[in-house]
Amino acid sequence: MSLKAGIVGLPNVGKSTLFNAITFSHVEAANYPFATINPNSGIVEINDERVDHLVKIFAPKKIVRNTFEFIDIAGLVKGASKGEGLGNQFLGNIRMCDAICHVVRCFENNDIIHVENSIDPQRDIQTINLELIFADLDTVVKRISKVETKAHTTKEKFAVSEFNLLSKIKVALENEEPARNVDLTDEEKVLVRQYNLLTMKPVIYVANVAEEDYFDPDKSQYYRAVKEVAMKEGAECIAISANIESELADLPKEEKIEYLNSLGASATGLDRLVATTYRLLNLATFFTVGTDEVRAWTFTKGMFAPQCAGLIHTDFEKGFIRAEVYSYDDIMEYRSEKAL
Repeated sequence: MSLKAGIVGLPNVGKSTLFNAITFSHVEAANYPFATINPNSGIVEINDERVDHLVKIFAPKKIVRNTFEFIDIAGLVKGASKGEGLGNQFLGNIRMCDAICHVVRCFENNDIIHVENSIDPQRDIQTINLELIFADLDTVVKRISKVETKAHTTKEKFAVSEFNLLSKIKVALENEEPARNVDLTDEEKVLVRQYNLLTMKPVIYVANVAEEDYFDPDKSQYYRAVKEVAMKEGAECIAISANIESELADLPKEEKIEYLNSLGASATGLDRLVATTYRLLNLATFFTVGTDEVRAWTFTKGMFAPQCAGLIHTDFEKGFIRAEVYSYDDIMEYRSEKAL
């Protein structure tokens, strides 16, 4: 189960710089709008020290870590949902993502153009959020036009349910509220997935702060403004310096740790972004271990053992008999399955 996150934001907020750093890519990150035209995709292995410790115990022939895919689209501008700057096309590239990473500029630099000619994180956030809302409204209105007649004339049960759901979401979007704020029944939550609405996806606000604010971002008024929005929305917010992440990306592991320690940090921006996404999506990891392979698997908290077995192979779920499990902490204490 590979996670997928779409990176959005205004032009020149550091999206491509951050994308390059966390995915070790080399896409253009230029000081002008729309340096990125086609979406860029990068898949990274998730750094999980538990895998490293399990490898030392089992000495497997093969190691398979969890992965995270990031999709970097061009900066969005006002009118993106209507095609300004090819925005509508860009938005279509992230509809299949699990979450949205909204990068917000929280640094001053006269050499880097801001499309609004000033730094105002809350204004910038509102601009992007409104474009996501307008794009979803367009999707919902088009779908309503297809089911409305059937719902009113034939009274077909599924059509009625779909029409009622879409109407409820349409009201929220028209009031500039994201679809995720709509109170849905369990049945509606399943039904709404088919539309891949952008504003149904959980959001992580990534505040791209100045290097001097990296250690203590709360001293930045810009970061505090982003955090205020995140708290109101019940969203997640983390501070990252795209420039520092770029420097870290080129360092060997030992030097990377030393550099982080010198900054008063214990994890890279990528590691914190992954941890935040897991928390936001209610995910966790289980491992299958042996001399052949140590592999990490992502599952949703609350899944039962047969469902987790199905992630490995569908036949394991269909013919499930039992799962032999032990905790990571126990194997770390006893150091072998026999001793455990």
